Amino acid sequence: IVVNVQGDEPLIPPAVINQVAQNLAGDSSASVATLCEPIELVEDFCNPNIVKVVMDAHGRALYFSRAPIPYPRDAFAGEGRALPEDFVARRHIGIYAYRVGLLHRFVTWDQAPLERFESLEQLRVMWQGESIHVAEACRPVPGGVDTELDLDRVRRLLGS
Repeated sequence: IVVNVQGDEPLIPPAVINQVAQNLAGDSSASVATLCEPIELVEDFCNPNIVKVVMDAHGRALYFSRAPIPYPRDAFAGEGRALPEDFVARRHIGIYAYRVGLLHRFVTWDQAPLERFESLEQLRVMWQGESIHVAEACRPVPGGVDTELDLDRVRRLLGS
């Protein structure tokens, strides 16, 4: 198992790194494991720099997108845009645990059509029929660095 922490997620706690590796080690039917956390603000839900993930009842990824998914149709039908109280959207955290065999196959695959549109490499894995295990992170993970504002926020958190 190889763990990849994406460079735009500099504040991932060590416990979360251990968690994603343990999740993959404990699930022999998955080729990849990753993590998520709830999205609470409508601004984050609609932000294309925040990748969303939808899972099935068994913690398998159904889809990753920069678009707001799942889309709360009735809540967004009117003028206001507010997340419903019982609505749970999830932010994908940029950390992966891979089986080495999957990595050897991954580098031979062409980019998937969905991957080209979304610019999300995990869609190549799903396009090839591989399973991605997704779980809620065991610790809060401060958002990634995708914009200058994000960089300023991280600098403030680090006191630099």
